[in-house]
Amino acid sequence: MKFSKSANPLFYVGVAIILASCGSGGNEKTTAAADSTAAADSAARAKAPNTIITTPQKMVIVTHKVADYAKWLVAYEADDPNRLAAGIHSYVIGRGLVDSNMIFIAMKVDDSAKAQTFGDSPGLKEVMKKAGVIGAATHYMLTATWQDTSVNKTALRSFTSLTVKDWNTFLSGFEASKQERIDNGIIDRVIGHDINDDKKVHLAMALTDTAKAFAWYKSDALKKRRAEGGVIGEPDRFLYWIVKRY
Repeated sequence: MKFSKSANPLFYVGVAIILASCGSGGNEKTTAAADSTAAADSAARAKAPNTIITTPQKMVIVTHKVADYAKWLVAYEADDPNRLAAGIHSYVIGRGLVDSNMIFIAMKVDDSAKAQTFGDSPGLKEVMKKAGVIGAATHYMLTATWQDTSVNKTALRSFTSLTVKDWNTFLSGFEASKQERIDNGIIDRVIGHDINDDKKVHLAMALTDTAKAFAWYKSDALKKRRAEGGVIGEPDRFLYWIVKRY
Protein backbone atom coordinates (compact mmCIF):
# COMPACT_ATOMS: atom_id res chain seq x y z
CA MET A 1 0.00 0.00 0.00
CA LYS A 2 1.29 3.42 -0.97
CA PHE A 3 0.69 6.49 1.17
CA SER A 4 -0.45 9.57 -0.63
CA LYS A 5 2.06 12.34 -0.87
CA SER A 6 -0.80 14.76 -0.39
CA ALA A 7 -1.79 13.54 3.05
CA ASN A 8 -3.60 16.14 5.14
CA PRO A 9 -1.07 18.25 7.09
CA LEU A 10 -3.57 18.46 9.93
CA PHE A 11 -2.88 14.76 10.50
CA TYR A 12 0.75 15.48 11.34
CA VAL A 13 -0.21 18.36 13.59
CA GLY A 14 -2.57 16.08 15.50
CA VAL A 15 0.08 13.42 15.95
CA ALA A 16 2.56 16.01 17.18
CA ILE A 17 0.06 17.31 19.72
CA ILE A 18 -0.66 13.78 21.00
CA LEU A 19 3.05 12.94 21.32
CA ALA A 20 3.79 16.21 23.07
CA SER A 21 0.89 15.60 25.43
CA CYS A 22 2.14 12.12 26.29
CA GLY A 23 5.67 13.39 26.85
CA SER A 24 4.49 16.19 29.09
CA GLY A 25 2.52 13.81 31.27
CA GLY A 26 5.54 11.52 31.74
CA ASN A 27 7.79 14.40 32.79
CA GLU A 28 5.25 15.58 35.34
CA LYS A 29 5.09 12.09 36.90
CA THR A 30 8.88 11.78 36.97
CA THR A 31 9.28 15.22 38.54
CA ALA A 32 6.61 14.45 41.12
CA ALA A 33 8.32 11.17 42.03
CA ALA A 34 11.69 12.89 42.35
CA ASP A 35 10.19 15.61 44.54
CA SER A 36 8.55 12.97 46.71
CA THR A 37 11.83 11.06 47.12
CA ALA A 38 13.72 14.26 47.96
CA ALA A 39 11.08 15.19 50.55
CA ALA A 40 11.32 11.73 52.12
CA ASP A 41 15.13 11.93 52.26
CA SER A 42 14.93 15.39 53.82
CA ALA A 43 12.44 14.17 56.43
CA ALA A 44 14.66 11.18 57.26
CA ARG A 45 17.65 13.47 57.75
CA ALA A 46 15.59 15.77 59.95
CA LYS A 47 14.57 12.84 62.16
CA ALA A 48 18.11 11.41 62.41
CA PRO A 49 19.42 11.90 65.95
CA ASN A 50 22.40 14.17 66.49
CA THR A 51 25.21 11.99 67.81
CA ILE A 52 27.58 14.86 68.59
CA ILE A 53 26.83 16.16 72.08
CA THR A 54 28.36 19.46 73.20
CA THR A 55 26.16 20.06 76.23
CA PRO A 56 28.46 19.59 79.27
CA GLN A 57 27.98 16.17 80.91
CA LYS A 58 29.33 15.27 84.35
CA MET A 59 30.99 11.86 84.46
CA VAL A 60 32.95 9.70 86.89
CA ILE A 61 35.72 7.44 85.62
CA VAL A 62 37.13 4.74 87.92
CA THR A 63 39.90 2.23 87.34
CA HIS A 64 40.90 -0.49 89.78
CA LYS A 65 42.04 -4.10 89.90
CA VAL A 66 39.84 -7.03 90.93
CA ALA A 67 40.60 -10.59 91.94
CA ASP A 68 37.80 -12.05 89.82
CA TYR A 69 35.91 -10.07 87.16
CA ALA A 70 32.73 -12.20 87.18
CA LYS A 71 32.41 -11.97 90.97
CA TRP A 72 33.09 -8.23 90.90
CA LEU A 73 30.48 -7.58 88.19
CA VAL A 74 27.73 -9.30 90.21
CA ALA A 75 28.55 -7.14 93.24
CA TYR A 76 28.81 -3.98 91.14
CA GLU A 77 25.41 -4.44 89.52
CA ALA A 78 23.80 -5.41 92.82
CA ASP A 79 24.85 -2.00 94.16
CA ASP A 80 23.13 -0.16 91.30
CA PRO A 81 20.15 1.04 93.44
CA ASN A 82 22.56 2.86 95.75
CA ARG A 83 24.31 4.51 92.81
CA LEU A 84 21.01 5.59 91.29
CA ALA A 85 19.94 7.09 94.62
CA ALA A 86 23.08 9.22 94.42
CA GLY A 87 22.32 10.23 90.81
CA ILE A 88 25.01 8.00 89.31
CA HIS A 89 24.18 6.03 86.15
CA SER A 90 26.22 3.11 84.83
CA TYR A 91 27.50 3.77 81.30
CA VAL A 92 30.44 1.58 80.21
CA ILE A 93 32.50 -1.26 81.67
CA GLY A 94 35.92 -2.08 80.25
CA ARG A 95 38.72 -4.56 80.93
CA GLY A 96 42.39 -3.74 80.56
CA LEU A 97 44.23 -4.70 77.40
CA VAL A 98 47.36 -5.72 79.29
CA ASP A 99 45.67 -7.00 82.46
CA SER A 100 42.04 -8.09 82.04
CA ASN A 101 41.48 -7.82 85.81
CA MET A 102 42.08 -4.07 85.60
CA ILE A 103 38.60 -2.62 85.33
CA PHE A 104 37.51 0.64 83.69
CA ILE A 105 34.15 2.06 84.79
CA ALA A 106 32.47 5.10 83.22
CA MET A 107 29.36 6.52 84.87
CA LYS A 108 27.19 9.57 84.19
CA VAL A 109 26.43 11.89 87.10
CA ASP A 110 23.44 14.11 87.88
CA ASP A 111 24.89 15.91 90.91
CA SER A 112 28.64 16.07 91.52
CA ALA A 113 28.30 16.78 95.26
CA LYS A 114 26.04 13.75 95.82
CA ALA A 115 28.36 11.61 93.71
CA GLN A 116 31.37 12.71 95.76
CA THR A 117 29.55 11.90 99.01
CA PHE A 118 28.68 8.46 97.66
CA GLY A 119 32.28 7.89 96.55
CA ASP A 120 33.56 8.68 100.05
CA SER A 121 30.95 6.58 101.88
CA PRO A 122 31.93 3.63 104.11
CA GLY A 123 29.17 1.62 102.43
CA LEU A 124 30.86 1.83 99.03
CA LYS A 125 34.20 0.85 100.50
CA GLU A 126 32.59 -2.24 102.04
CA VAL A 127 30.95 -3.18 98.73
CA MET A 128 34.27 -2.85 96.92
CA LYS A 129 36.01 -4.98 99.50
CA LYS A 130 33.43 -7.76 99.24
CA ALA A 131 33.56 -7.54 95.44
CA GLY A 132 37.27 -8.34 95.50
CA VAL A 133 38.74 -4.96 94.57
CA ILE A 134 42.51 -5.08 95.04
CA GLY A 135 44.46 -2.02 96.12
CA ALA A 136 43.49 1.63 95.68
CA ALA A 137 41.17 2.86 92.96
CA THR A 138 41.93 5.77 90.65
CA HIS A 139 38.97 7.99 89.96
CA TYR A 140 38.25 11.16 88.05
CA MET A 141 35.19 13.37 88.15
CA LEU A 142 35.09 15.23 84.88
CA THR A 143 33.00 17.43 82.65
CA ALA A 144 32.68 15.98 79.16
CA THR A 145 32.49 19.00 76.83
CA TRP A 146 32.18 16.95 73.63
CA GLN A 147 30.93 13.42 72.96
CA ASP A 148 30.35 11.30 69.88
CA THR A 149 27.52 8.96 70.87
CA SER A 150 27.20 7.24 67.48
CA VAL A 151 27.49 3.44 67.44
CA ASN A 152 31.12 2.47 67.05
CA LYS A 153 31.76 -1.27 67.03
CA THR A 154 35.47 -0.85 67.72
CA ALA A 155 35.81 -2.31 71.22
CA LEU A 156 39.42 -1.30 71.90
CA ARG A 157 39.60 2.09 73.57
CA SER A 158 42.12 4.38 75.20
CA PHE A 159 41.51 6.73 78.12
CA THR A 160 44.18 9.41 78.32
CA SER A 161 44.72 11.92 81.13
CA LEU A 162 47.14 14.83 80.79
CA THR A 163 47.95 18.24 82.21
CA VAL A 164 47.94 21.37 80.02
CA LYS A 165 48.93 25.00 80.50
CA ASP A 166 45.67 26.34 79.07
CA TRP A 167 42.47 24.47 78.15
CA ASN A 168 41.50 26.67 75.19
CA THR A 169 44.96 26.56 73.65
CA PHE A 170 45.06 22.79 73.99
CA LEU A 171 41.54 22.33 72.62
CA SER A 172 42.23 24.48 69.56
CA GLY A 173 45.29 22.43 68.62
CA PHE A 174 43.57 19.15 69.44
CA GLU A 175 40.63 19.94 67.16
CA ALA A 176 43.00 21.01 64.37
CA SER A 177 44.77 17.63 64.48
CA LYS A 178 41.61 15.49 64.30
CA GLN A 179 42.29 14.25 60.77
CA GLU A 180 45.81 13.19 61.79
CA ARG A 181 44.31 10.97 64.47
CA ILE A 182 41.78 9.51 62.05
CA ASP A 183 44.59 8.75 59.57
CA ASN A 184 46.38 6.92 62.37
CA GLY A 185 43.45 4.76 63.45
CA ILE A 186 42.23 6.92 66.35
CA ILE A 187 38.63 8.16 66.61
CA ASP A 188 37.61 10.78 69.21
CA ARG A 189 34.76 9.69 71.50
CA VAL A 190 34.87 11.94 74.59
CA ILE A 191 36.76 15.15 75.32
CA GLY A 192 36.67 16.80 78.74
CA HIS A 193 38.47 18.03 81.84
CA ASP A 194 38.33 17.75 85.62
CA ILE A 195 35.13 19.25 86.97
CA ASN A 196 37.05 21.86 88.98
CA ASP A 197 40.25 22.19 86.93
CA ASP A 198 40.23 22.57 83.15
CA LYS A 199 44.00 22.09 83.04
CA LYS A 200 43.47 18.39 83.84
CA VAL A 201 42.30 16.97 80.50
CA HIS A 202 40.73 13.57 79.80
CA LEU A 203 40.21 11.94 76.40
CA ALA A 204 38.46 8.71 75.41
CA MET A 205 39.13 7.34 71.93
CA ALA A 206 38.38 4.28 69.81
CA LEU A 207 41.36 2.56 68.19
CA THR A 208 40.51 1.24 64.73
CA ASP A 209 44.08 0.34 63.75
CA THR A 210 46.31 -0.61 66.68
CA ALA A 211 49.55 -0.73 64.67
CA LYS A 212 49.07 2.82 63.39
CA ALA A 213 47.73 4.09 66.72
CA PHE A 214 50.60 2.71 68.79
CA ALA A 215 53.13 4.11 66.31
CA TRP A 216 51.40 7.51 66.48
CA TYR A 217 51.57 7.52 70.28
CA LYS A 218 55.36 7.21 70.02
CA SER A 219 55.82 9.57 67.07
CA ASP A 220 57.71 12.84 66.95
CA ALA A 221 54.67 14.36 65.21
CA LEU A 222 52.52 13.75 68.29
CA LYS A 223 55.24 15.07 70.59
CA LYS A 224 55.28 18.25 68.51
CA ARG A 225 51.49 18.51 68.71
CA ARG A 226 51.59 18.11 72.50
CA ALA A 227 54.27 20.80 72.82
CA GLU A 228 52.25 23.19 70.65
CA GLY A 229 49.15 22.49 72.74
CA GLY A 230 50.93 23.23 76.01
CA VAL A 231 50.89 19.68 77.38
CA ILE A 232 53.00 19.33 80.51
CA GLY A 233 54.88 16.06 81.01
CA GLU A 234 53.83 12.68 79.69
CA PRO A 235 50.18 11.62 79.39
CA ASP A 236 48.76 8.75 81.43
CA ARG A 237 47.06 6.32 79.03
CA PHE A 238 44.95 3.27 79.87
CA LEU A 239 44.00 0.82 77.11
CA TYR A 240 40.92 -1.32 77.56
CA TRP A 241 38.30 -3.42 75.81
CA ILE A 242 34.67 -2.37 76.21
CA VAL A 243 32.86 -5.44 77.57
CA LYS A 244 29.52 -3.96 78.61
CA ARG A 245 27.38 -0.93 77.81
CA TYR A 246 24.35 0.22 79.81
